[in-house]
Amino acid sequence: MSVRWVLGSAVAVLGSVAAFLLLDPVVAAFVAIMLVTLAVIAVFAGDWDSHSTFEERELERARRRKEKWERGAAARARDRAKWEAHRARQESKKAAPGQ
Repeated sequence: MSVRWVLGSAVAVLGSVAAFLLLDPVVAAFVAIMLVTLAVIAVFAGDWDSHSTFEERELERARRRKEKWERGAAARARDRAKWEAHRARQESKKAAPGQ
């Protein structure tokens, strides 16, 4: 567990205990919920800037797209050969319509 989690939990627990000892139970429950929520938000916000940049994510996506494109090169070549053969048959039918 990180120091942030321990510190946030300690503040939330101590604040909740103090609220239940000093305040009405309904108000203390509200305070406890707010303290726990704020502690969790503070912990999660601590590493807000540690994510990758847009450019890094786009480079990774481009790399994955390139790999996928290269994996499909053989299938594209087969499809092109079939298409060219089909076009050649169509052209030969046009060239000799009566036969």
